[in-house]
Amino acid sequence: MKREAVTDTVVLIHGLWMTPLSWQHWVTRYEQRGLKVITPGYPGIEPGTAGVEALRRDPSPLAGLGVREVFEHLAEVVGSLDTKPVIMGHSFGGAFVQLLLDARYGAAGVSIDGAAVKGVRSLPLSEIKATFPVLHNPANRNRAVPVTEKDFHYAFTNNLDAEEAKAVYDRYAVPVSGRMLFQGGFANFTPNAATAYDFANSDRAPLLFISGGNDQILPPSVQRENYERNAKHSKAVTAYKLFDGRSHYTCGEPGWEAVADLALDWALAPTPGELDAA
Repeated sequence: MKREAVTDTVVLIHGLWMTPLSWQHWVTRYEQRGLKVITPGYPGIEPGTAGVEALRRDPSPLAGLGVREVFEHLAEVVGSLDTKPVIMGHSFGGAFVQLLLDARYGAAGVSIDGAAVKGVRSLPLSEIKATFPVLHNPANRNRAVPVTEKDFHYAFTNNLDAEEAKAVYDRYAVPVSGRMLFQGGFANFTPNAATAYDFANSDRAPLLFISGGNDQILPPSVQRENYERNAKHSKAVTAYKLFDGRSHYTCGEPGWEAVADLALDWALAPTPGELDAA
């Protein structure tokens, strides 16, 4: 199956507890390859360090923010482009990649350590532990919930020592929309869930799942099941790649270049195909 066309644009979608600033190294690397790179924030989230500082001072733009509101904003951004872009997303951004491809946006998609869409049942104990500080309290559903350094270290930067993890936390971490996390976490028990997705959509663009072997908040079993459901039910191209030993902070920890290059090379290849999963 051939792609519609080779694109010159990449859209990078951040995940929860992060802002577009988390893609800063990828933006530079992809621009050096001659690509136009767009890093849209969720509604109320601005790019750059100023956006991080603003949300720490006043996280109210995140309170009550839901999956569909973010999806509609991202769809407007992607739909306004002259050509269909490659869409990449990390963590919950990976779920948005799937939702956008399902709605016929994008020339190709890459979900990196992606959150589950409705229908994926894998729920490892480490994921429960990482999300428990938010999901244990129903009142957090409509709040913007901050993350502690300790919880961030466990969920994101477990491959780094305490000093390195603190530097990442200080630069990138912001509160999370409790509503989005509840919508994702309880999707399988929710009729008409915000993360509903058609695994049998054979008209979507090619989709690659990348997972990190040492990811604790979204371990490989989550992406593996997602991949297998897509590959089983859809005739569209679906691929999977495991980077053994990498944490959820795979887009920034040492060796991120290998992840970024593989994602882009696969997405821009004239003919998509399977990858060595290991």
